[in-house]
Amino acid sequence: MSLAARHLEANGIATVVLGCALDIVEYVGVPRYLFSDFPLGNAAGRPHDPASQGLTLEYALRLLAAARQARTTWHSPLRWADDSAWKLDYSNAARLSEAEIARRKAEFDAQKNIARQQRDLPAQ
Repeated sequence: MSLAARHLEANGIATVVLGCALDIVEYVGVPRYLFSDFPLGNAAGRPHDPASQGLTLEYALRLLAAARQARTTWHSPLRWADDSAWKLDYSNAARLSEAEIARRKAEFDAQKNIARQQRDLPAQ
């Protein structure tokens, strides 16, 4: 995504990258970056939380309008949780019981099956 943003910028199209991996994205050097201190995959806001997603979009648009130099990074004021303990627990298999791992795997497999069924539907 970062390389695509740099290519678009080089061709006159302004971009804002939303992300949760501060060090990686800053290393690549995107023109505008909105960092959210959320688990990977949640850069656009909390899942099932339109308010946090709307605020994230608002911050991104503000960044697009305000950034005056390349490699501008803003930190989203939104927080995943009140403390940073989630960073130790989020998707940490060492902290999950075997039953919880099995439950999550079954849930993941069910979602993959739904996606396959959707993909295999005839085009309308």
